[in-house]
Amino acid sequence: MLQEKMKTLLALSVILLGTHGAAAVTHSLKYFYTGSSGIPSFPDFLTVGLVDGQPISYYDSVIRKVIPKQDWMAQTEGPEYWESETQASIGAEPVFKGNIDTAKQRFNQTGGVHIVQVMFGCDWDDETDEVTGYHQEGYDGEDFIVFDLKTETWIAPKPEAVITKLKWDNDKARIAQRKNYLTQICPEWVKKYVNYGSSSLLRTDLPSVSVLQKTPSSPVSCHATGFYPDRATMFWSKDGQELHEDVDHGEILSNHDGTFQMTVDLNISSVKPEDWRRYDCVFQLYGVKDDIITKLDKAVRINAGSSESPVGAIIGVVVGLFILAVCIAGVFIWRGRTSNVQRRPPRTVKSW
Repeated sequence: MLQEKMKTLLALSVILLGTHGAAAVTHSLKYFYTGSSGIPSFPDFLTVGLVDGQPISYYDSVIRKVIPKQDWMAQTEGPEYWESETQASIGAEPVFKGNIDTAKQRFNQTGGVHIVQVMFGCDWDDETDEVTGYHQEGYDGEDFIVFDLKTETWIAPKPEAVITKLKWDNDKARIAQRKNYLTQICPEWVKKYVNYGSSSLLRTDLPSVSVLQKTPSSPVSCHATGFYPDRATMFWSKDGQELHEDVDHGEILSNHDGTFQMTVDLNISSVKPEDWRRYDCVFQLYGVKDDIITKLDKAVRINAGSSESPVGAIIGVVVGLFILAVCIAGVFIWRGRTSNVQRRPPRTVKSW
């Protein structure tokens, strides 16, 4: 049961991090708060803040303090900020514990492993200035309640969340606060932090690209890793034309060092060996003029059964992503030099 619940948390973490993924010229600010129960030797509450997929702050109920995860973050915020964030995160812990208890009652559950996760933030397009805000809360790997910014109401995907929806829909002050944060405050902070961390966030790292095949009957996987930013596409082509059939596109995943990786599979079961060289794997990174083109070659069979296959690599990265995604929460502010701007965002956690 514990293993299954850990898999559930993994799936939720991947979904939440994948949701609202960055498109071209889009910068993002996301916060994750995770509370759990029944997981031995694991913090009951973890938080992380991310800018463009890069962790900027971290807290858990074992270390009981918010710490910077980027040098530029440590340099732009002083001791008072980190202390106030620590106290705020400590204050959020009992809310998550209470929400787990509430959910267990509504779902008629007793013991076992249970997880409450909150994700909120925004995407900002630096060309069009378009902003997309989002706030969603999950329980045991499934959506529990989601904020609809267009209608300014809460959506309850499950009957057990209707009580929460009705209560939160009647809290007009909090709805106005949420809308203001997601559409006004959040994008301003994205701009500030992209500026502060520009040497890291605006850099360009090209990937290493490998074409691998697990077994002679398996699809051929084109695996790119080590690229930054995550505004990238990859596809298979035949004779210079992009293929859409017999192609399986994987998600863009985070590496432990802040770079990204992705995989695209091609089913070649019906392709004659002499035609392999007509196929290319094409990787495109935003802001880079030249594509990285890797030709399908018979030598790919040398990698058959290799332990370095993309599948194994992705599993390792997803485990790393779990460690990142379950460390979740943190508040985003910038240095007092911008004294005319609100320093602290409104706290988002609330009892179900």
